[in-house]
Amino acid sequence: MSTNRYDFTIHENSGIRNAAKLLYVSSARYGGDWHSTPHTHSCTELFYVTGGSGQFYIENQIYPVSTHDLVIVNPQVEHTELSLNTSPLEYIVLGIEGLELSIADGSGNQFYIVNFRSIKDTLLFYLQNMLREVAAKTPGHEVICQNLMEILVVHLTRQTNYSATLTPIKSKTSRLGLSVHRYIDAHFKENINLDLLAEINHVSKYYMVHAFTEEYGISPINYMIACRIREARLLLKTTDYSQSVISRSLGFSSPSYFSQAFRKIEKMSPTEYRKEARRKDRPEEEKQPYTKEAVAK
Repeated sequence: MSTNRYDFTIHENSGIRNAAKLLYVSSARYGGDWHSTPHTHSCTELFYVTGGSGQFYIENQIYPVSTHDLVIVNPQVEHTELSLNTSPLEYIVLGIEGLELSIADGSGNQFYIVNFRSIKDTLLFYLQNMLREVAAKTPGHEVICQNLMEILVVHLTRQTNYSATLTPIKSKTSRLGLSVHRYIDAHFKENINLDLLAEINHVSKYYMVHAFTEEYGISPINYMIACRIREARLLLKTTDYSQSVISRSLGFSSPSYFSQAFRKIEKMSPTEYRKEARRKDRPEEEKQPYTKEAVAK
């Protein structure tokens, strides 16, 4: 009898086990009702294109994608998917918390697009099995999907032409706080509420509020209002827009609520602020009172 034995030594920091968590897996196909909006996530997303062609909008740039491309988007990177009607985009996406995929090429990029046609059968095997598991929801499906994700990531780092490394993320709450902060900065004029912010970041709104407040010392809604008031100061100072127009353009429910929020932060009404700001901007000679001595000169 002959026996072949292989012993394994697992180094503490050699892999992603216990460092990364699979948050979600889903499949998508472009349809006429798809409204593409740039957004960010507090987790890393892996998009594997299974059919069609299209584009990814990533940090103000457009990148073409086609079948068997893998799009890696690290946390807090603004992105969205754009499809071509003639060849609808189809993909499977994983959301993974606790790791970033980085490439040691000196570019400092936080997103990558790599074609994996050479191992497409291997990747599809793991991805499609994950989809089957989450669809069936049989006992233990979370464990199976987590293990399949870990194997998949190892295959990706093996096959890439770059030196890909896995970087555990240290603080979940700080990443979540930054993600919410960036979203509010980009969309504070829109109708934002806690349910929307929580849904975008795939967390409960109570946890999201706690994480943001802990990181920045202010609640998400109060920060959004502060952003609106900051913009209102600029509009009051540089335009002749009425308070009604400014209120509506900044997402306030009414001019009275706008005035109330403005007074709470600035300690004066919008009208008083506009007068004071314009008085300070006038040339010094225009600010001097008209005295008999001045007139005589």
